Amino acid sequence: MARLRATAALLALVGLGACAPQVPRGTYARPAAPLFGGMAAPMEVQPTRVAVLLPLSGPQGALGQPMLNAATMALFDSGLRGVELLPRDTAGSAGGASEAVRGAIAEGARVVVGPLTGPETAAAAGQARAAGVPVLAFTNDADQGGNGVWVTGLTPGQQVRRLLATAQSAGIRRVGLAGPDGPFMRQLSAALRNASQSAGMAAPVIVSYPSGASRAQAAGQVASQAGPEGIGLLILGETGATGAREMAAALAGAGLPAPPRLGGPSLWAGEPAIAADPALGGALVPGPDPAARNGFEARYQSAFGARPPRLAATAYDATAAALRGVRGGDPAAPASLPLGEVLQGAEGAYRLLPGGQVQRALAVYSLTPGAEPQMVEPPLLPGAAGS
Repeated sequence: MARLRATAALLALVGLGACAPQVPRGTYARPAAPLFGGMAAPMEVQPTRVAVLLPLSGPQGALGQPMLNAATMALFDSGLRGVELLPRDTAGSAGGASEAVRGAIAEGARVVVGPLTGPETAAAAGQARAAGVPVLAFTNDADQGGNGVWVTGLTPGQQVRRLLATAQSAGIRRVGLAGPDGPFMRQLSAALRNASQSAGMAAPVIVSYPSGASRAQAAGQVASQAGPEGIGLLILGETGATGAREMAAALAGAGLPAPPRLGGPSLWAGEPAIAADPALGGALVPGPDPAARNGFEARYQSAFGARPPRLAATAYDATAAALRGVRGGDPAAPASLPLGEVLQGAEGAYRLLPGGQVQRALAVYSLTPGAEPQMVEPPLLPGAAGS
């Protein structure tokens, strides 16, 4: 009954968009009786199929249904007729993703939306590429993109480039990065080096350290490498509240010539323990277009009675882009994704690039202890006028 109520609410919410129902599998046309003679057997109406690979069970199973809800919203908002979503459970594992994509392609899926993580994407990508079926994965692992796979999650590189643009607009000539070793830090480092060079800025100060290392020692390394020139903005690659707090506190006594402005990943804004810490007050974080995100959340809550998790927006955007690729109506034709076009999604404008990456219009927020993060720069889409 709860699902029926949610579906009814969604139909009411999207209004005329709901005039584009999915065609149930196995549905037949029912022509009027012939006036003369016989009639050939009715033809089965074949829907265009879009696979949605989700963790509907397993350790991340709580994310699966909200993300599927968001994908369903994208379908209704598209107004497309004759399109069917094929939800398939990956159970949050590489093996599950491989099995799910195999079955979806066998059932005629023209494009795959999902799966969630980098390992799942790597497991599903080979079969999809062999079949010529594009994949719009939810992962933020930029290394998974390319050769028919698009990374629709908010990547470390996107976040670094947005913060670097903010630093450049403030006249900062040198940026630093410090964080624990790992894939996230490696992608942050590569993006910062490339972006600093492209912007004509000084070579960045980059310090990585084991996750269990003393933050005081790490802060000392930052000060040593920064030298008398110092750093205008220091991005912390800390994803946990404890590490972020300790690093911010350690920097205060590290001997830097002037305290740098701190920056961090977008997840800081949604982590109460980080956002409320006075040592991190004023830290800059990239984030979505607030108007788009608030509108999406309101519509989702009206339809499903709950606030969506952050990743539901990624599912919406990936599904919306996939649906743009199957607008031709021929259920057997290859999908043609809208590469290079500016699309309007659940968290603002975004663009699929030919190489498998996605650009997003990101705003910049300042953490304010005891209050919601405050937007200090509006959303900016790379390549757009004024960017």
